[in-house]
Amino acid sequence: MTQTPFSPFDTLLERETAQEVLRQAVAGADDGELFLERRRSEALMFDDGRLKTASYDASEGFGLRAVRGEVAGYAHSTEISEQALRRASETARLAVGDGGGTWADAPEGTNKKLYTDADPIEGAAFPVKIETLREMDDFARGLDRRVVQVSASIAASLQEVVILRPEGTSVTDIRPMTRVNVSVIVEKDGRRESGSASGGGRVGLDGLLDPADWQAKTREALRIALVNLSAVPAPAGVMDVVLGPGWPGILLHEAIGHGLEGDFNRKGSSAFAGLMGEQIAAKGVTVLDDGTIPDRRGSISVDDEGTPSAKNTLIEDGKLVGYMQDRQNARLMGVKSTGNGRRQSYAHIPMPRMTNTYMLGGDVAPGDIVADLKDGIYAVGFGGGQVDITNGKFVFSCTEAYRVENGVVGAPVKGATLIGDGATALKQIRAIGNDPALDPGMGNCGKQGQWVPVGVGQPTLMIGGLTVGGSAA
Repeated sequence: MTQTPFSPFDTLLERETAQEVLRQAVAGADDGELFLERRRSEALMFDDGRLKTASYDASEGFGLRAVRGEVAGYAHSTEISEQALRRASETARLAVGDGGGTWADAPEGTNKKLYTDADPIEGAAFPVKIETLREMDDFARGLDRRVVQVSASIAASLQEVVILRPEGTSVTDIRPMTRVNVSVIVEKDGRRESGSASGGGRVGLDGLLDPADWQAKTREALRIALVNLSAVPAPAGVMDVVLGPGWPGILLHEAIGHGLEGDFNRKGSSAFAGLMGEQIAAKGVTVLDDGTIPDRRGSISVDDEGTPSAKNTLIEDGKLVGYMQDRQNARLMGVKSTGNGRRQSYAHIPMPRMTNTYMLGGDVAPGDIVADLKDGIYAVGFGGGQVDITNGKFVFSCTEAYRVENGVVGAPVKGATLIGDGATALKQIRAIGNDPALDPGMGNCGKQGQWVPVGVGQPTLMIGGLTVGGSAA
């Protein structure tokens, strides 16, 4: 059944009362807001020939924040009522102390709309979703007799937010999200390998449930699995690495992106702290964080503080020119918010977070970059990774990679990990392809226990001197 629009001031709270309580909570503070949210989500998984899980979740609540200097008082509740709001106000106000703050200007308004506000859960009937998953399973098994297991999933959600400012202004945003995923396991001579493909964004389910779309994903998952089925153990040692376009930008996101978030730099804990204006990357390297790309997974019309999202240049021709900022860290650093104040839900405080982070393309043909690789790895798919923000050191596992010798792509390799640090890797970029691409819409980012959807992207890159972990050389 279609839900009515989220209108908390029409049904749950009197706007004038909420305004009064909020003003009392932030009196003498530097900043603050009331964040109200309703979220609904549905997830279906078809595994090993049957519908394994079907879940539907609904939640709503508010978070009230009062900011004074480096301290933020935050209280939240699942009950949207005057009584709960007044209790939250008393808690959040503890951060204000004796007051004396300098009130920050409110975010500028915007009428920008980057995605549909239609509920994707209602975009297809429940039986249609189940039948699509069944068809995906049958299709995958029919492609190759070596397929022994198939997992397919459909997920859709709708987040509705209202942000009330003490000045009396309010901002609303309706954020859809969809994703389709398929994974296959193949077996030959007792050896099993897997492959997966997925995609989505702030779009409806129509396109994702089109057979042309999910069949392409299924073929891609099978292709990766079969590649891994013939893979040999990865070599180990220090060598040059070529990264493919699109999703391999997750390495850029982790190894570099987090280090360019404002809070880490204000506190001096980032490897890039204090380097504004300096050459931190090879010439030709330009990195942006852009929350304004229509329909993308990481895009937001406004951030979770009410600031319009923006297209922010972080690195320009190798020089550090910007950090990603929320309102609190921007004020403390004497700059403006970049529209990167994000939170997982009403139960979480906002902080500087990435949206869609990507590197611009260069002028070298991808084939020429691979041809110049004398002895190394060509990595086109990545799985999980870890990074230490304080020094930028990262470890990433490859899900699809190939050995390259004298410019010739050879056998696929299994078990390859890439080890290095972001600051060094940036300076060791030796070639930038003319094929920039964004990921298919599957990224999630974790920070301090909060998860938000993000996008990544890059062109084909050659990075010199990365450590490749594998079997003994």
